[in-house]
Amino acid sequence: MMIKDYCGKILNFVEMPTFTFGKELQMHVMELKANSPFKSPVQFEETMQNAVLTLSQIVQKHGARLLGTGMHPLLKLKDTAIWPHYHRKIYREYAKIFNLHRHGWLNIQSFHLNLPYQKESDGIQLHNLLANVCAYLPAISASSPIYEGKVGPDEDNRLKFYKLNQKEIPSVTGDVIPEYATSFRQYKHDVIMKYSEDLAKAGASKTLLRREWVNSRGLIFRFDRSAIEIRVMDEQECIKSDVAFSSFIRAALRGLIAKKTELLPHALLISDFNAVIKKGLNAEVLNPYAKTAKQVCQSYLDLASEWADSDEKKFLWIIKKRLENGNLSETIRERVLRRAEKTDFHEAVLTVYSTLIKCLTDNEPYF
Repeated sequence: MMIKDYCGKILNFVEMPTFTFGKELQMHVMELKANSPFKSPVQFEETMQNAVLTLSQIVQKHGARLLGTGMHPLLKLKDTAIWPHYHRKIYREYAKIFNLHRHGWLNIQSFHLNLPYQKESDGIQLHNLLANVCAYLPAISASSPIYEGKVGPDEDNRLKFYKLNQKEIPSVTGDVIPEYATSFRQYKHDVIMKYSEDLAKAGASKTLLRREWVNSRGLIFRFDRSAIEIRVMDEQECIKSDVAFSSFIRAALRGLIAKKTELLPHALLISDFNAVIKKGLNAEVLNPYAKTAKQVCQSYLDLASEWADSDEKKFLWIIKKRLENGNLSETIRERVLRRAEKTDFHEAVLTVYSTLIKCLTDNEPYF
């Protein structure tokens, strides 16, 4: 065990001075998270790149390498498992109700971004505006084109599986794009209490009941830290790209707030979100101000460019290039298929993803 070899005992998480690394559900996935909020995009990049390099040194001693992106391209579900140590009580509770041995549980990696709020009215406003942004965000953040050694049918295959991973209790995930909230009290009653009641009817114990982290929508309130957590983004290929998305979202939000942007109908957002999962930037959308997801995302980038601070502007070029050249899913799929014309598909996947492994350690975007 890598963690045991590093610190002498099996732990879920190992806390370092500025970051923490460790385990959640999947045996083959390592989580990296900051110990405190970042004061700037530069601090974000420096802290988490240090985390990547530190963890890379640890896993390389065991003949392993770190890989970003939203799904492992070659993993067979029989070759991984659920972490059997700490938190196993939680996982056993989930397993009583859900089938955990599928891609929506065992083969997904996402970039979770937490945005703070000061008071309830600010939190509600951020949540509802972010619901509008998150419907289109996967068009540029998708990075999961291949799984089990085959090109998947969707642009964002992680989200395709994520939508269905708790289908036994639909209220846990909802439509991924969250319903609009009017107050914390209303949200807790209509969302958290609803799925808690449904889970209880299905036989869940109190371990899973009335827990805000059980909520599997793509955007959730984290009342324990006065933040809103975004979950719709696939993990990117390097920290610099993660920082770019963070800068893009924060700056675009400032613009949406300043312009008193009207909220779109929730049903429209769900429809567009599902189209984006399938077609990415090329998705045709119902948004009244655009015909395609690419046009919507371009409008958000224009807004972000106007409202970004000097540090954030240093990273927006990555979002611009994703819009111009295609998201990571498009780029990876195109490179693999081109390579496969000269060799077999498996070797083509290994070649392209070996480059992505290097992108992570070198902190270089893949274009």
